[in-house]
Amino acid sequence: MTDLKLFNSLTRRIEHFEPVHPGEARVYTCGPTVYNYPHIGNMRAYVFADVLGRVLTWKGFKLTHVINITDVGHLTDDADAGEDKMEKMAAERAQSIWDVARHYTEAYWADVKALNIRQPAHWSVATDYIEDMLDFAKSIAPQHCYELESGLYFDVSTVEDYGRLARAVTEEGEGRIESVEGKRNAADFAIWRKTPAGEKRQMEWDSPWGRGAPGWHLECSVMGEKLLGFPFDIHTGGIDHREIHHPNEIAQNQAFCGCGGLSEATNSGARFWMHNNFLVERSGKMSKSSGEFLRLQLLIDKGYHPLAYRLMCLQAHYRSELEFSWEGLQAATTRLKRMVMAVEAVRAKIEHVPATPRGGWTQPEARAAAGGTLLHLIGKFDDAIADDLATPEALTLLDEVLGVKKVDADNKAGAIAAMDSVLGLGLFDLTRADLRIRPKAATITEEAIEAVIARRKEARAAKDFATSDALRDELAAQGVEVMDGDPLGWEWKL
Repeated sequence: MTDLKLFNSLTRRIEHFEPVHPGEARVYTCGPTVYNYPHIGNMRAYVFADVLGRVLTWKGFKLTHVINITDVGHLTDDADAGEDKMEKMAAERAQSIWDVARHYTEAYWADVKALNIRQPAHWSVATDYIEDMLDFAKSIAPQHCYELESGLYFDVSTVEDYGRLARAVTEEGEGRIESVEGKRNAADFAIWRKTPAGEKRQMEWDSPWGRGAPGWHLECSVMGEKLLGFPFDIHTGGIDHREIHHPNEIAQNQAFCGCGGLSEATNSGARFWMHNNFLVERSGKMSKSSGEFLRLQLLIDKGYHPLAYRLMCLQAHYRSELEFSWEGLQAATTRLKRMVMAVEAVRAKIEHVPATPRGGWTQPEARAAAGGTLLHLIGKFDDAIADDLATPEALTLLDEVLGVKKVDADNKAGAIAAMDSVLGLGLFDLTRADLRIRPKAATITEEAIEAVIARRKEARAAKDFATSDALRDELAAQGVEVMDGDPLGWEWKL
């Protein structure tokens, strides 16, 4: 088995993964702020974290994965400025902030399910940990914080190597920091925000520094320590967190632990910090301020299966920018159809779909299921995913297994199921019919389409090409594309 190697954003190096606790892997993922629907760029982070967890399972580690739900404290600017996003949305919708949080949390969970992202060990909700946040803040305040009229602030000069994760000195650094009169350092950030005089928040609590709410950065430090213990193994998030949120979180962790500088990675609170790159969309519809922004439901409404988007994410390395386009999504859909058809052909030759081993597929179990003929491809697949989660290469190896002809069907099925347990496409649970998603704007029924297709087949068989063409045009006028000669055997799409 190839040793697992991962890129550590803190050191900017590929490093061998050695767990803090032998045989275990403890992972914390920065989750959503539930003030709006997540866009597909947000969801790329959770596909990445899911693949990481699946690889750790494959490598035989007992996984404990935590994803937080931010329902308080995150401001409209990630740079620690502006209104509370939750309070602002509640006011706009004239709803309880708790109802807003519940609605968007459930929407996020629906996207998680649609993308076949595994459930973590804990969904940690920020407001469930307010007392823990107060205790944490009290413990670090005497040595590391100071009070201003607006709240309690963390003095970043009190910890070593502040900003090393962001490379604040050698790279562009932090240019989006809130300007607050009285701050000792430009990068100092709020631990606790006092409710301004004359105002009342829907979410506010008493504290030694006045009634108010926790700063956004505090919650992740508290929940990571409470649920995983310092130091834990891996902290993940989008690359946008690398510049401000995660450096601030690290500073809090150092203060809480009484740790030294960041030359020792575990002083940061986590052994590895891992970040996925951006999903890029050139039209500007990734922003939630753009109205009909790109969320997963929009893809479904346009007739695309959500797992085609998951496949699109896997086709790029998590540390590479991924450009979204409808043409790229269609190409991923076509590739997914080919995979599903290949798996259907295998399924027709076996009595039972391979059962998932208890705890999930591991590399030794995959080798046993694949048998001797496919062992070399299992080995190559293991090499790929162990090399900093090289999913593009892993997908190519899955395609190679799908294309193998003269091999025992049960062994082939076992190899496919094992590889797919890492990639998370759910190939044995999909059918071609599942992938034919009806666009929201479509008015014609599938039964009507099939009836016209049947008449068109009869016309073509009789060499009545005029009628065949007329029927094709009739369907085209209703948004149905007839795909003559389609090698996948899909005769139409909406």
